[in-house]
Amino acid sequence: MASLFVIQGRDQGRRFELNKPALGIGRDTGNLIQLHDTEVSRRHAEIRQNGNDWMLVDLNSSNGTFVNSEPVGERPLKSGDRLQIGRTLLIFTGEEEASEDLSQIINIVGKSPSENESRIVRTIGQEEGSRIFDGSLEVENPWLARARSNLQIMYRTALAVSHTLDIDQLLRRIMDLIFEWVEADRGCIMLVDQDTEELIPKVRRTRQSMAPEERIRISRTILDYVMNKKEGVLTTDAQEDQRFSPAQSILKLGVREAICVPMQGRYGIVGVIYIDTFTPPGRGIQSPLGTRFTEEHLKLMVAIGHQAALAVEDTSYYSAMVQAERLAAIGQTIATLSHHIKNILQGIRGGSYLIDEGLKSNEQEVIRKGWGIVEKNQERISNLVMDMLTFSKERKPDLISADLNETAGEVVELMQTRANDYQVELIFRPTPNLPLLTFDPEALHRAILNVVTNAIDACEKVDNRKVLVSTNYSAEKKVAWIDVEDTGEGMSPEDMKKLFTVFESRKGARGTGLGLTVSQKILREHNGDIRVVSEVGKGSRFRLHFPAVAAESSKTLPFEAPMQ
Repeated sequence: MASLFVIQGRDQGRRFELNKPALGIGRDTGNLIQLHDTEVSRRHAEIRQNGNDWMLVDLNSSNGTFVNSEPVGERPLKSGDRLQIGRTLLIFTGEEEASEDLSQIINIVGKSPSENESRIVRTIGQEEGSRIFDGSLEVENPWLARARSNLQIMYRTALAVSHTLDIDQLLRRIMDLIFEWVEADRGCIMLVDQDTEELIPKVRRTRQSMAPEERIRISRTILDYVMNKKEGVLTTDAQEDQRFSPAQSILKLGVREAICVPMQGRYGIVGVIYIDTFTPPGRGIQSPLGTRFTEEHLKLMVAIGHQAALAVEDTSYYSAMVQAERLAAIGQTIATLSHHIKNILQGIRGGSYLIDEGLKSNEQEVIRKGWGIVEKNQERISNLVMDMLTFSKERKPDLISADLNETAGEVVELMQTRANDYQVELIFRPTPNLPLLTFDPEALHRAILNVVTNAIDACEKVDNRKVLVSTNYSAEKKVAWIDVEDTGEGMSPEDMKKLFTVFESRKGARGTGLGLTVSQKILREHNGDIRVVSEVGKGSRFRLHFPAVAAESSKTLPFEAPMQ
């Protein structure tokens, strides 16, 4: 399906599916493509389907509609076209064409004794690739030496672009490469701010012979020329350059030679790269200086600027995709939690109704029943909130000296009423003489509670309802663990794969799909984990294990929890 994807602007990360014959674009809520951009008209434009194609039509908007930086009134769209509407930049993706089945044409031949083996004669890795272009071999032909030097610069720039998503780090590396290659005195890379459209300096560089704190004043004349003309500038004698009048700033800043190139990407100019040679104003030149910058330098700078721009755009697109995934995850989370909260509120409403009726007729039994329902749902809210907090927050365990038997025993005592309600026999079997260990008792209590709750719920539909909670300790392996075994329905291999997936629950409306995920997170924060053995029709065993660090020791030891 054709779509518009916002890569720049307040709606960055949103994707609009083109699922109707005509879709309005603008600020009004009546538009199927609503943009929260103050420079977009209320009804700015419309995108219309014409057979298998799509047409963009401007609706006499105040600030105009642009496709690939050109103003349009009406224009058919092709995949990859960039739409500029106000400060919002969108990418159009058309219908996917049916692709040819190449599997019938291209075959990967398997290795068999009857076939001649292909022999790999030569391989080239990244380091050797660098050496090929490093100019270390003696070459008599000056043209060939220059060509290889240029290839080396492009090769190293390509490596820098491909190895990082950190724009600042990339720009610093590119500036380093430029200064290795050309005798510039000063250099700067500036990027276009998405909100103000102003050039913002990101990287500066000066020769070691110059004072590092010396300010770089860059000519607005050159910047305006490059941004407006969208072409690189080379000036080797600013005083004689006919493109700049004597009153312009380039002649007042001591600039002798300068190169400034646009960082032209797929969707527009994202910034500029600027280098120059410099003589401070008022300081005369004692002897004539040769030209440092040539047209060859300009061509290579344009190519480097283009590569850097593509990297900046790719990073922006990646950020937009991450933002879109986050918005989708937030939407899924809100929808899931809203469903559970709605069920809890319905329970509270039912309990409140009973309390109200009991108060009217002064029937204590009805009031107690209503209060029991309210209390149960209040506990569900508390558990949901605690699980959300635990899951969403990165935290280090509050390690203190504690008794594992006592922590597990408190859970069993707390869950005894629930077990009785479900007619489940809840058994606690602590290990005697268990030494004091270092762990977070509050967090571990939460982890055990979630697992025991699930174990009790798993027994609901079986006849033999039993849950056994036991503590264990191995001095030899330096590991402690809690086993929670149930005689419930058990789980299939398919269910086991989704056991710790967020919002996956086998309890229907009663489950949130957070409990086991939270328990696993808590155990992993203790450098432990949860291991599960289950068989359909026979039940499950959950083992919550973590390093057994004695109370007097602070060293965490490697371990392996045995699954017997």
